[in-house]
Amino acid sequence: MHPTVRIMLFAAALSATACYRPDGATATISGKEMFRACTSCHMDHGQGNPAIQAPAIAGLPDWYVESQITKFRTGVRGAHPDDYEGLRMRPMSRQMMNADEVKAVSAYVASLPPVKSEHLVEGDAAAGAASYATCVACHGVRGEGNATTKGPPLAHQPDWYMLAQLKKFKAGVRGANPNDTTGATMRAMSSILVDEQMMKNVVAYVATLNP
Repeated sequence: MHPTVRIMLFAAALSATACYRPDGATATISGKEMFRACTSCHMDHGQGNPAIQAPAIAGLPDWYVESQITKFRTGVRGAHPDDYEGLRMRPMSRQMMNADEVKAVSAYVASLPPVKSEHLVEGDAAAGAASYATCVACHGVRGEGNATTKGPPLAHQPDWYMLAQLKKFKAGVRGANPNDTTGATMRAMSSILVDEQMMKNVVAYVATLNP
């Protein structure tokens, strides 16, 4: 894609889903108040919006949300020119003035009840079970996640989002920054899934963990 076209598409995406500090606040505000700036994409209950490729975030661990916001803020994630959704998240993450606000909004997101997502990816769950065996150490047998290895829970993640992220890791759109150590691990793991069908299969299996 021509760079000019890419920039135009990015600008259009930003204008369609703009994020601003609530009420023009200038002082540190609560996580609940800060979350209001997230609802244009992630919706009121953190359930996400597949129409604009915004994932469900409700109930994700605070340590994971905080780490990803920090990556976006520092350019470790979302700086690749082909990561359209990441490019949209980068300016949003910078609406937070300091680490206290990042921690506060992360804690608020973690307090929200997980929301079940509609299954949109078709794959062979039985075949995907074998591939998922390599994911257990970081993401848990039931997709519950592992704080020690910094592996986020997957059981409540939208299948379309997981597929999109696997593609990004495999293509080097995500996880290629030398400062993204956990992303580098995922890049290596994504290489085990040799084609898109294998990705769909493992995603279909993960979906069975949250029937």
